[in-house]
Amino acid sequence: MTIPTDNPLFVIPISTGIVFIVVGFIMLKFPPKKINSLYGYRTASSMKNQERWDFAQLYSAKEMIKLGIILGVSGLLGFIVHLNDKTATLIGISYMIFLVIVLLIRVEYAIKKKFNSE
Repeated sequence: MTIPTDNPLFVIPISTGIVFIVVGFIMLKFPPKKINSLYGYRTASSMKNQERWDFAQLYSAKEMIKLGIILGVSGLLGFIVHLNDKTATLIGISYMIFLVIVLLIRVEYAIKKKFNSE
């Protein structure tokens, strides 16, 4: 069995999953210490105060790693599903965007749940 490096249903989830995992580990190891506009999980709710910021960085890093693993595993679909390149690319990119939205929703929900009294 050869690796389907020409199948977007393999390449997009695998490569994006690796990026998510690497970025997640970098953010776990080197989280941004202070609220900034360059590096880290930056939304209005995460930047309200330092406590929220610190929580959001740790939580989003862990979620990125989880979603990166899910992306990577789903890339194995490329071994068994063979579609035309346009369709496979559209599905791969749509799935990646969907998981980015899932990341945002999960982190924002966790921030809201933890800091609901503010």
